[in-house]
Amino acid sequence: MQKTLIIFKPDAVMRGLVGEILSRFEKVGLKIVAAKMLEPEYDHYFQHYEGIGTLQTRKGEKIFSDTLAAMQTGPVIAFVLEGIDAVETVRKMVGPTEPKSALPGTIRGDYAHISFGHANSANVAVANVIHASAEPDEAAKEIAHWFSENEQFNYENVHDKFTQPRS
Repeated sequence: MQKTLIIFKPDAVMRGLVGEILSRFEKVGLKIVAAKMLEPEYDHYFQHYEGIGTLQTRKGEKIFSDTLAAMQTGPVIAFVLEGIDAVETVRKMVGPTEPKSALPGTIRGDYAHISFGHANSANVAVANVIHASAEPDEAAKEIAHWFSENEQFNYENVHDKFTQPRS
């Protein structure tokens, strides 16, 4: 089984979308193995977005600083989800980073609409509701950054019955 990290960003928390969106992940069979609400400090976000995600290196100082400022506008809720091909499944469900480009039916397509152009001209971050790990190696690093081993749980759910090898 593979694990991935999702973070409901302040815009999702403030809009009251967490439960509705989280249920979509559960409905496809992904299992919640860790969860917490928090308001991380700048250094925590810096490590997440640059130390692991290299956002500043890839996209520049403006996008990086706008993103960190937006993330510090309120609490976030972080989850570790587990399932078969969890990273790819979640990324497909979330849709592209730019909500304007996200298809209806994806999380960003259904709950956000801002474009990169508007965000740049308004001098704001792209409010796109959720963060999802981009690849398995990144997911492992992000999970270790947000959750200790003892904050993650191992239990069986009904989906495990249908996805685990039979003996």
